[in-house]
Amino acid sequence: MKIAYISSYPPRECGIATFNHNLLKAIGFNKNAVSEESFVVAMNDADSLDDYEYPKEVKHVIRQENQKDYIRAADYINTSIADACILEHEYGIYGGESGVYILPLIARLQKPLITIFHTILKDPNHMQLTVLREIAKYSSRIVVMSHRAVGFLIEIYGIPYHKIQLIEHGVPDLEPKENNPIKNSIAFKGKKVLFTFGLISRNKGLETVIEALPAIVAKNPNVMYVILGTTHPGVIRNSGEEYRDSLKRLAKNLNVEENLTFINKFVSEEELYDYLTACDMYITPYLNEAQITSGTLSYAVGAGAAVVSTPYWHAQELLSDHRGKLFDFRKSDQLAEIVNELFADEDKLKLLKANAYEYGLHLRWPSTGDVFVDVLNEAIDKYLSEKEIGGKPIIDPDIMPAFNLAHIQRLTDDTGIVQHAKYGIPNLKEGYCVDDNARALILTILAYQQNKSKVALDLLPIYLSYIQYMQCDNGNFRNFLSFRREYLDEVGTEDSFGRTIWSLGYLINNAPNNSYREFAKELFLRSVPHFKDLKHLRGLGNTIIGLTHFIKAHPGDEHIKDQLDKLAEPLKAAYRKNKEGHWHWFEEKMTYDNAILPLALMSYYEISKNQEAYDIAFESMEYLTQKTLISGYLNPVGNDGWLFKDGPEMAIYDQQAIETMAMVLMYFKAYEITHDKTYIKQMYVSYQWFLGENVLRIPLFDHETKGCADGLQTYGINRNQGAESTLAYWISHLVVLKAMEFEYEFIQSSDLTTSQKQAF
Repeated sequence: MKIAYISSYPPRECGIATFNHNLLKAIGFNKNAVSEESFVVAMNDADSLDDYEYPKEVKHVIRQENQKDYIRAADYINTSIADACILEHEYGIYGGESGVYILPLIARLQKPLITIFHTILKDPNHMQLTVLREIAKYSSRIVVMSHRAVGFLIEIYGIPYHKIQLIEHGVPDLEPKENNPIKNSIAFKGKKVLFTFGLISRNKGLETVIEALPAIVAKNPNVMYVILGTTHPGVIRNSGEEYRDSLKRLAKNLNVEENLTFINKFVSEEELYDYLTACDMYITPYLNEAQITSGTLSYAVGAGAAVVSTPYWHAQELLSDHRGKLFDFRKSDQLAEIVNELFADEDKLKLLKANAYEYGLHLRWPSTGDVFVDVLNEAIDKYLSEKEIGGKPIIDPDIMPAFNLAHIQRLTDDTGIVQHAKYGIPNLKEGYCVDDNARALILTILAYQQNKSKVALDLLPIYLSYIQYMQCDNGNFRNFLSFRREYLDEVGTEDSFGRTIWSLGYLINNAPNNSYREFAKELFLRSVPHFKDLKHLRGLGNTIIGLTHFIKAHPGDEHIKDQLDKLAEPLKAAYRKNKEGHWHWFEEKMTYDNAILPLALMSYYEISKNQEAYDIAFESMEYLTQKTLISGYLNPVGNDGWLFKDGPEMAIYDQQAIETMAMVLMYFKAYEITHDKTYIKQMYVSYQWFLGENVLRIPLFDHETKGCADGLQTYGINRNQGAESTLAYWISHLVVLKAMEFEYEFIQSSDLTTSQKQAF
């Protein structure tokens, strides 16, 4: 098999780069299973592609902060001869917030993916949690290097156990040299050597060892603490050698500067092994427990070094069973006591080394590589078998969150639903609007229809009451209300008017009891005189949808039918006026809530059977589809610039949830009219925008709060979870569930052959 490795790579000085280089060689040892044509996609930490002279196995390079490079890399891998991919994941080597730029790459891969997690946080923030979960979702197998990491993935990240594979960190397949040149170097010759290596930064806790030196030197005057390694590149960029210099000053203040040696270089693996086998003790004095994997610790154990360490997570596991000694974080006195004890008892020191060496034998790279080959073969076989089976239903309910109105309840009080939230907390300062209460009314009706939700039924009169409170004496509607229940406008927008009519019409046609229906009908009829004043297309469109629902409940009402015809005409006229050449749209620009316009004409066609409305609706829908649904996922017009008829490229970011809801509703209506299953598929693809099938591959739905993020931005998601976005999600969710009933009926249709059913 041929493998594509995605990782940093030498000559970049990075622990992950070294690990990936070793893994490539280790897997490559198995000549019968792995082809020499395997290659590396290397992560660059600079904008220039010429910063590193990569070896021949590096066939493609990604600049860390260049989003387009990730897409190009996916295309490169997909068109390559690779049978599978291995992704090395570590925070800091991929671009965007918490490395989010890697998600569009792996989502596009058409190869099985094995991901190795080098860091798994116990208390991740929202973005870290989301990115890790999404990577796991796209991975055939997740590899971790400690038992604690397995537990974290299951308990904190919700990753199923069957996806996780424990493979301990590999170590060099080397033996100690009889004539080790390091032992004759100035820092080692005639010295008792304490040793630490790795990229230098403050979290390594090197000052703890220096603080222990006075007590160690008092009993062992010839001790030398050797620190091998360059300062971390990120530290160099931000603060230069400030930390290294502070360690030198500390040693001078403690009168142990003669017992401290810095070797400021990045050494080869073979040379590092010489250092590890030449030292008396290896020390890792990290400052806290949150280190799930340490390559330096694994190397030290693999070399048979006597290790003294703070009890971070990986050290607790790897140094158990008398393979090393532990001391508490920042406790230099404990460290000094352990070091002096081991120097005083040579048998204890030799036993630690022997135990470590014995355990390290099974960690050597050739053995580790064989385990990876087995995992890769299994992933490839599973991927190919699933590809052959095919024929899955379009809608997969298993990936859909369980229905839960917790965040809707959180945003709702006895007045109505609050407009906005800070993260998942209602922002009472922003008050209420009729737009959101109208949407909330539609949601509660849908929820009660589908699953007889008592919660929804209890919420319904709150939203209906709010709408009644916002109706003016003349039948029009205000929009905004303060938290103190003070009106903030004299009359609302045409959009908010239309959405209110939609919700009232929907209730009239689907009311759970006659009382609610009569109440809604009274509000609806009082508003009719204002239909003639509507000018804006989305106000017209929303109102048209509301009227079609009213007519379904009252098919004999000719007055409302006449109103419907009058409202549809300016929508059709706008399309006729603006359609030109390649541009098949109602205006000279695509802005917000775009799918509402085709949806309105589809709804009108259902009542009127007007052929022009049908033609415009489906032609404009296909044009909208071409603009937003051609990449296998929904990419709606961004509010940060929109799309103009003769303007620049479509704005991508500041994507809003109401765009997606409108797309879901539009495609579902298209299916209801045509019974073309293509529209169910497009509806479901649109819905998955909420769950991470979007340009950044980040879910907007929050499984913890049951709310939805307010938008998709260049940097990630807008973490606020207001009413509009959350209502848009749950309405879309319920419409998809409703569509599942149609899909099932279609599959079961006796008119279909067996092969057609499988294809569907």
